[in-house]
Amino acid sequence: MPSSPVIDVDSLNLHYGDFHAVKDLSFQVERGELYALLGTNGAGKTSTLEVVEGHRRAGSGSVRVFGKDPGQRRSVRPRTGIMLQESGFSADLTVEESVRLIGRLSGRADSVRRVVDVVDLAHKAGTRVSQLSGGEKRRLDFATAVYGRPELIFLDEPTTGLDIRSRDALWRAVEQLREDGSTIVLTTHYLEEAQEHADRIGLMHQGSFRHQGTVAELTRTLPATITFSLPADAPAPPLQPAHRADGTLLVETFDLQRDLKGLLDWADVHRVELTGLSAGPTRLDDVFRAIGTEPAPS
Repeated sequence: MPSSPVIDVDSLNLHYGDFHAVKDLSFQVERGELYALLGTNGAGKTSTLEVVEGHRRAGSGSVRVFGKDPGQRRSVRPRTGIMLQESGFSADLTVEESVRLIGRLSGRADSVRRVVDVVDLAHKAGTRVSQLSGGEKRRLDFATAVYGRPELIFLDEPTTGLDIRSRDALWRAVEQLREDGSTIVLTTHYLEEAQEHADRIGLMHQGSFRHQGTVAELTRTLPATITFSLPADAPAPPLQPAHRADGTLLVETFDLQRDLKGLLDWADVHRVELTGLSAGPTRLDDVFRAIGTEPAPS
């Protein structure tokens, strides 16, 4: 029998006065999945997560986490770790004291030493929060979210302020958590991280999903591109390219391999040099940029 989803959102609506912030939103997150909830500024993703995390009540619709109302904190909270953009630790507490305090509040069992080692803060265990750098505070946020290896972890902009080394270490820790069975919900402005790590993505704009699926499914919604320039005396190229303002030619295609091969074969037969040839698949950031120009779903 298939397992029940860890998160099940059905027709979620949320209003702030007359403003309809979240509109009939439905999605599920399966056990062990890394699901990225992305969106333009003001898209409604933060409001959605506040409901799923139990911090806000839905206007209408159904939200279940582990099959329960997320407002049932005694049932849901001990199984959930949350990394907010700003956790607001007491400036006077040390790193070790902060982790121990949040660990006790979570109701989960773990070793403070293990957790600070995971985020490479063992050497700062006795340092007060007020003396940490921005990146170190962010790693402390992550440490408290993953204390006790929770079944469900929300990561809100987890790598903001981290250097490359710390960012790589965080993602290694996330992958280990997934191997141990944790389910991850990610929000990030670093789209390359979502493209690399997410199993599925929900892409929001103006309160609703514009796209939802795997990275491959999302990128297939837009054509790949081939750009090049030709000598003035070259014959007409195949594929009916568009002429751009800078004099280059642009081909948009949903079959990049076939059309690129056709173009190269044509250039070889006609002994034509394709100056500045560039070809690449659609990326997640291309899909993200395009959503503001798409018509709203009916």
